[in-house]
Amino acid sequence: MVGFGYTERPVGIRYDMDTWVGHALGLLDALGIDKAHVVGNSFGGALALALAIRAPERVRRLVLMGSVGISFPITEGLDKVWGYVPSIDNMRELLDVFAFDRNLVNDDLARLRYEASIRPNFQEAFSSMFPAPRQRWVDAMASREEDVGSLPHETLIIHGREDQVIPLSNSYTLLRLIPRAQLHVFGRCGHWTQIEHGERFNRLVGDFFSEEAL
Repeated sequence: MVGFGYTERPVGIRYDMDTWVGHALGLLDALGIDKAHVVGNSFGGALALALAIRAPERVRRLVLMGSVGISFPITEGLDKVWGYVPSIDNMRELLDVFAFDRNLVNDDLARLRYEASIRPNFQEAFSSMFPAPRQRWVDAMASREEDVGSLPHETLIIHGREDQVIPLSNSYTLLRLIPRAQLHVFGRCGHWTQIEHGERFNRLVGDFFSEEAL
């Protein structure tokens, strides 16, 4: 997505949900994809929800993982993520927030992610997206509850029970709001469900998508 990773950061671009939804739809158009399953992780969950609400005909099934997209009091963990200032120590602290399994957190991973974060213009773009006070960005990413409640899509909601970044209560709220939703909670798991329980996660999502063909 524009502003993240190795994607370009055009001068003067406005980082908001309108831009990101437009970018996602533009990508589908460019690839000639009329309709797709959409998986949204964390921030991506807010984007997936907004995309499904604004262009429901483009989405087949929806997977939301530790999802933003509804309003909630910002957690200390999310505030740390959005307020990250590049250093190896700060990156190591973030990895401790993300993962329940300490075996996944090591100095090599911290250095790898730190070095990615200091590439030219990376941090400038990231810090411009979520300046303090950061509760407003949680609220800006939230879709209206009535719109979430009108989603027609089969939706799989996934969350780690020990998630320090996005509260588990978010997923219970989404389960309550979305008519065709189901929820799977992984115990002994932080914000990285797709990493900490990778094989189970892949099986769960694969089975969910394959149901559509039955």
